[in-house]
Amino acid sequence: MFSPDDISALQLTLKLAAISTGLLLLLGTPLAWWLARSQWRFKFLIEALVALPLVLPPTVLGFYLLIAFSPNNWFGGLMMSVTGETLAFSFMGLVIGSVIYSLPFVIQPLQNAFTMISSQSLEAAATLRASPLDRFFSIAIPLARPGFISAAVLGFAHTLGEFGVVLMIGGNIPGETQVASIAIYEHVESLEYTQAHWLAGCLLLLSFVLLILVYASNRQLRIMRT
Repeated sequence: MFSPDDISALQLTLKLAAISTGLLLLLGTPLAWWLARSQWRFKFLIEALVALPLVLPPTVLGFYLLIAFSPNNWFGGLMMSVTGETLAFSFMGLVIGSVIYSLPFVIQPLQNAFTMISSQSLEAAATLRASPLDRFFSIAIPLARPGFISAAVLGFAHTLGEFGVVLMIGGNIPGETQVASIAIYEHVESLEYTQAHWLAGCLLLLSFVLLILVYASNRQLRIMRT
């Protein structure tokens, strides 16, 4: 069914998706909260920047990330001085690229969930002397749970299918940067359609199950609210 390289590619893909999703939720939650609540007149510029990966060709994003990861640039040079390794063609580079590429798939569900929270709930908590941090964790986070579920699943599933970005910045190194989508492409190039079917079927099934969980969870929440 699966060769050792295929199993390694699947494991690397799941590891990449899990780490990227965790970082996206950690970094994206405060940004989504600010976007949902800020009245800054130029907020639309940040929203456009966050949504840019939705319309930008993956190879274009991957190309500029590859340039940024070069030790000759300040960012790549800084990371090399800290880690001792280049970001290009490394797993760490894949994580950074995946976080940037999947950013809108996490930010937008969270922002929508935070926007739907009634200001009256937060104001009532403020009258009870709850600090802004307390209001955020005790009221905003629980009320935005459907948004967190959608954001986590969409971010995870989107990372599973990444191809252009990870190929540009990670190449095709088995066991290091070869994720499942690249392994599928390699099998097709070699006319190994059976192996490509198995890998593609795994990603298809996993993505379908994840989406079922999202819709089932949202349906249960709607039932509970009614």
